[in-house]
Amino acid sequence: MRADSGTTSVEPPPYDRADRFDALLVFGVLLIDVLLLAVVEMMFVNERIAGVPAPVSSLIALVSTPWLVKRAGDLPIGVPAAISIMVAWTGTMLLLGFTGPGGDVLMPDSWPSTVLLAAGLVPGALTLGRVLRARRSLY
Repeated sequence: MRADSGTTSVEPPPYDRADRFDALLVFGVLLIDVLLLAVVEMMFVNERIAGVPAPVSSLIALVSTPWLVKRAGDLPIGVPAAISIMVAWTGTMLLLGFTGPGGDVLMPDSWPSTVLLAAGLVPGALTLGRVLRARRSLY
C-alpha cells in the first residue's frame, strides 16, 4: 500500500542481479536439455520392439517438452524463456529431422514421426498458453 495515493497496487517481486544470473544459468541448462532431448527423440523415433513400432520417443516428448516449458515459465525471465524452449525444440526437429546433407534425415516420412511432432508440439503449446495466461494475470 502506498502512503501517498491510498490505493493498493500489485507489483511483481523485485529481483536482484544474483537472481537474474541464476535464472539465466537455469535457462541455459533448460535450453541445452531441450536441444539434446530433441536429438535423442529423433534418434529413437523408429524404435521397434519385436518388430512392432514402439513410440518411446513420443512418450518422452509428451512428458519432457511441457515440463521444460513450465520450468522455463517459472523463471523470473518467464515468457521469453518458455517461448525460446518451444522454438528451440521445434527448430531442432525441423532442421535436423527433415533436412540433411545428401538427403540423410533423422525422421522418415512415417506415422511415428508425425506422432513425435504432435506429442511435443501440442502439449508444449498448451503449457505455453498456460504460462502466458498466468503471467498476464500477474500484471
